[in-house]
Amino acid sequence: MKRIEYLYPYRFTIFFISLLFILFGDLLIPFYTFITYIAPIFFIVNILAGTLLISKKKKLHRIFIGLFLLTILYILFSSYLVTDEEVYRYIRFAILFSFYCFVTYEIISQVWQSSKVDRGVILGLICGYICLGLVGFFICLAVEESEPGSFYGLASFESDPEAYKNSLQYYSFVTLLTIGYGDILPISQLARKASVLIGLLGQFYLVIVTAVVIEKYIRDNRKGN
Repeated sequence: MKRIEYLYPYRFTIFFISLLFILFGDLLIPFYTFITYIAPIFFIVNILAGTLLISKKKKLHRIFIGLFLLTILYILFSSYLVTDEEVYRYIRFAILFSFYCFVTYEIISQVWQSSKVDRGVILGLICGYICLGLVGFFICLAVEESEPGSFYGLASFESDPEAYKNSLQYYSFVTLLTIGYGDILPISQLARKASVLIGLLGQFYLVIVTAVVIEKYIRDNRKGN
């Protein structure tokens, strides 16, 4: 417990670093080496960082420990046992989607309730926005899995599963950032609604959550002067 209390003030920093490795680690390490050997480790680190993030909330803490144990079991079983790969895809999806929904809510809650804006809060603000992009990715993945062909321009899952997932992740962040290059397009009604939802989440985050943090920062500076 003492170690957790010591690390708690750095929770946003640790979580932010783990997110950067998950999203951009393949810029430094060859893609398939990263995906096969390195990425699973960083997912575990990320869940541990998320567990640290909510360590002061006992109920959520237990949930995150459960998610962490499930992740380890998933990696062990998928690596060493010959079973139905599709089943493990759904298990992995459920674990990670639950994790990022919980952690996004908790980050926004902590940033919103912070009385003082420091470096940790700023990193928490960034982490929340990145997590929204990852939640959007899982929403898009669920849409495509339930209605194949909902997005035009995706890589084929059968020929390259990792490129397929990276395409959806890329689309989620491009939509969240309202860039809209147009190389991947939502075709089905469900995909279009999911795209609107992701865009709205990004705008609400910037207009409301970010604005509140900026207001607190300005107010603190005025008091200091």
